[in-house]
Amino acid sequence: MTEEVRPIILRRKKVYAADGHHGGAWKVAYADFVTAMMAFFLLMWLLNATTEAQRKGIADYFSPNIPIAAVSGGGADALAGDSIFTEQTLAKSGTGVASDTGNMMSKEETEDAARESAEAQIEALNAALLSENEGLMQHISLKLSPDGLVIELTDTDTAPLFSIGDAKPSEVLKQLLKVVTKSFGDVENNIKIVGHTDNSGYVNDSRYSNWELSTDRANTARRLLMSYGFSYEKVSEVSGKAYTAPLADNPSAAQNRRISITILQ
Repeated sequence: MTEEVRPIILRRKKVYAADGHHGGAWKVAYADFVTAMMAFFLLMWLLNATTEAQRKGIADYFSPNIPIAAVSGGGADALAGDSIFTEQTLAKSGTGVASDTGNMMSKEETEDAARESAEAQIEALNAALLSENEGLMQHISLKLSPDGLVIELTDTDTAPLFSIGDAKPSEVLKQLLKVVTKSFGDVENNIKIVGHTDNSGYVNDSRYSNWELSTDRANTARRLLMSYGFSYEKVSEVSGKAYTAPLADNPSAAQNRRISITILQ
């Protein structure tokens, strides 16, 4: 019996090479080229669309040699690229820059200057009180606060500033406000006027309360200051706090019925 001869089958694996395209690397390079061209044309368009002043402002903003680039914003509108805080603007914390840095004052020097100015104003007020009426001194106390110099015009048991329960001023209050206008009427700072009462309430739970009374008394003080020559533009706030901010520990003490005038910093 003869053996069956099986045919030999050869399998050939075909390998496909990536012809001449070099894979996908060329796509990345092409994308980078297109991005660079787009940035270039965008830059050319911006250079053509902006003025010389605007370009200088942009260059100043990115320049590391300029300490405060926000002073020149490169604009050509109402401010023409300048900051709203100029050399003519009153000093504010964190804004503005002086042309001569050697004249800039430190925080301690500024506080000392403010304290000396307040002391000078206090001396002037005391002198005016003595010349007007020495008895008025018992109605005035002064203190420095974060907002500025606070002038407290207070009641006494024998000489009130207003009629009981209303905003009709007494002669004592009129004399006090005349002295305040004489001492502080020429200052450039703004002021705020706040009325205060004690904790005495109205009978039968009237709709008119200490809130309205303290506000009306503050407005009475404002009108008197204006009539004595104090500038209307310098008054930045008029308000009433009723009995929520007592000056004395006893909520019904006469010292709590007062007018606070703050010479703002």
